Amino acid sequence: MSAVPHPLPTPQEPVGHPELVQLGTALEGDEPCLRADAARNRARLLEAAGRLVAERGAEAVTMEAVAAEARVGKGTVFRRFGDRTGLLTALLDHSEKKFQASFLGGPPPLGPGAPPVERLRAFGCAMLRRSTEDLELQLAAEPCATRRFTNPARSVLRHHVVMLLRQAVPDADCELLSHALMGQLDPALIHHLTKQCGLPMARLEEAWTDLVDRVTGTAPTG
Repeated sequence: MSAVPHPLPTPQEPVGHPELVQLGTALEGDEPCLRADAARNRARLLEAAGRLVAERGAEAVTMEAVAAEARVGKGTVFRRFGDRTGLLTALLDHSEKKFQASFLGGPPPLGPGAPPVERLRAFGCAMLRRSTEDLELQLAAEPCATRRFTNPARSVLRHHVVMLLRQAVPDADCELLSHALMGQLDPALIHHLTKQCGLPMARLEEAWTDLVDRVTGTAPTG
């Protein structure tokens, strides 16, 4: 691959677990009791949203439905989460942080300590497996086109791929290459391939491993 250097910062590891954006958090200077009330209200709304997902699916989670389920005004839901995408992202927050912890500080090959190509293979396979658990919610939480690639959680995942690519193929345009790799892990594509085309997850994992090997020049010859 031809060299295309870019003056972009290289992600460093280990890093702290990035927090997902939580809209409507208490302002600095609020009374402790008000902050505690806000946290309780947020937890109550997320519990209501979780019940809706379990009982009716992610499509049933609207700001109005959550407000009715939690028996609060719709404005309360908007103040806490901003919009429906913010609410659904908050529902995914625990799963996202758990996954981030696994590749930022967990055991190898997903976590630090393994060669970068092995970590890339493990990262994609882990993301594919995780998608089988949260696929419906991930699809519902997809941000609009103008926010899709600036979403904090997605940015953390892609920057991790950039870091591993820079270690494995430092002469490549790792920024753009990371977008190409992340495209194969897109929830909408996973849904299409597994639900609409009926492909087994094992085949998607094999395809990811093959892609990583070819991109990094480690594919078997012959």
